Amino acid sequence: MNTRLWIAALVVVVLGAGAYYLNLDTGPELPEDFALGNGRVEGVQIDIVSRIAGRVESVDVLEGELVEVGQQVASIDTRLLRTQLASAKAQVTSAEALTASAAANVAQAEATLALAAISLDRTRELNERGTATDAQLDSSEIEHAVAEANLQAAKASFHAQQALAEVSRAAVEEAQTNIEDATLVAPRPGRVLYRLVEPGEMVASGGQVVSMVDLGNIYLEFYLSELDAHRIAIGNEARIKLDIAPDFVVPAQVSFVSPVSQFTPSQVETEDTRAELVFRVRVRIAEELVKERIQMIKTGMRAVVYVRLTSPEPSEWPDYLTVNIPPVAE
Repeated sequence: MNTRLWIAALVVVVLGAGAYYLNLDTGPELPEDFALGNGRVEGVQIDIVSRIAGRVESVDVLEGELVEVGQQVASIDTRLLRTQLASAKAQVTSAEALTASAAANVAQAEATLALAAISLDRTRELNERGTATDAQLDSSEIEHAVAEANLQAAKASFHAQQALAEVSRAAVEEAQTNIEDATLVAPRPGRVLYRLVEPGEMVASGGQVVSMVDLGNIYLEFYLSELDAHRIAIGNEARIKLDIAPDFVVPAQVSFVSPVSQFTPSQVETEDTRAELVFRVRVRIAEELVKERIQMIKTGMRAVVYVRLTSPEPSEWPDYLTVNIPPVAE
């Protein structure tokens, strides 16, 4: 590159930087208990994943489409799952029948033990009178012990069948849950970012299907120097002016202040450009405001954020930062 082209490029960069700072200082001088920074509208990204492995039957949303809470976004083929459900239900029926049979065996063993107990009592009484031999008494005692052991075995078998029946019922519940999970729904209101699979593709358990941005949790992040950061707290008022709609002023609140400083990110400029260390601050727009204007929300829009610093005698907001919310779209 020759010298003239290099100088021309440098002039363009300098002019661009000057224009940036003019854009950042978007009004008369702020009172000393206010600070400002630039940021972008952002939302929490949500990856909707499949809890089960299977073939994707449908993807029901398009990239950029708005979705509501509970809206179906995709589904997984459930034919195999329904076969598993039918098999599990058959196993439950069989297990319940065996449990009923085991219960009948317990009742029979209890009756046998009761008769053996009565017979033993009579034999003891007769033996004491001398009309029953010791051998007869021994035989009655053995019959009673056997009846008692049979009852314990019947009860053990009954409890085992009950456990097997519970396992079978759990298998039914699992199959039903898997079928329900085959329908993937939006957990929050938002906008679809990416369709990560298409119908006919296989997806593993935990595989991502759709990625969306949560429009119920909209925020902006900016950076303040340590001179201002120590005077900001969670809940402090903030006002946002979008670059594309500077006439509107949107209210917000500070929802996060980094407890540690960091070096200024390369893509960010702060009000005090001489500061080497800055603190990350996040302001959040009320969810009610966002929901009413969800069609207008576009993540990535640049904005200037004004925030009130903690002060013993807080100043009034300047007139040019009076709240002026965009009207609700018809």
